[in-house]
Amino acid sequence: MVNLSQNILTTGEQCSIRCVPPAEKCKIRVEEAVTGGIVEPGVVWIAPGDYHMVLEKQGVGARIRTHQEARENSCRPAVDVLFRSTAKIYGAGVLGVVLTGMGQDGLLGCQNIREAGGKIIVQDDLSSVVWGMPGSVVNSGFADRVVSLQDMAAEIIDGVISH
Repeated sequence: MVNLSQNILTTGEQCSIRCVPPAEKCKIRVEEAVTGGIVEPGVVWIAPGDYHMVLEKQGVGARIRTHQEARENSCRPAVDVLFRSTAKIYGAGVLGVVLTGMGQDGLLGCQNIREAGGKIIVQDDLSSVVWGMPGSVVNSGFADRVVSLQDMAAEIIDGVISH
């Protein structure tokens, strides 16, 4: 299961994420998150524009809830919101990934993941367009691995297998 939160700067109008790859280019299902979505293997959920995405425990599994509560780190969706809820449910089973981005969104969520026993991979400075988000995680000492974007997929696969 993969959940994505992508920061998008808007000028007050709702912005929806339209970066879902065509089905023929992706071997797993990619969906824009909706409240009630079931967290399951083989599905990537992308937080919709201007909505936070959280995971909530339901029985032995988890469901997605989207909401428009206050922005965090001037962002909605905010990575911290998703990471916090994910760490609460999955604890040491979480592998957080922080890619290029401005600011420090993701830093506190990575702290939650590390405190729960999870692992963090971040994109390196050289391959990042903006190293704000990954840089803040590295500088805090929360990153377990720092890798180039080119090596990220292999690193995630290794992290999932060894986790």
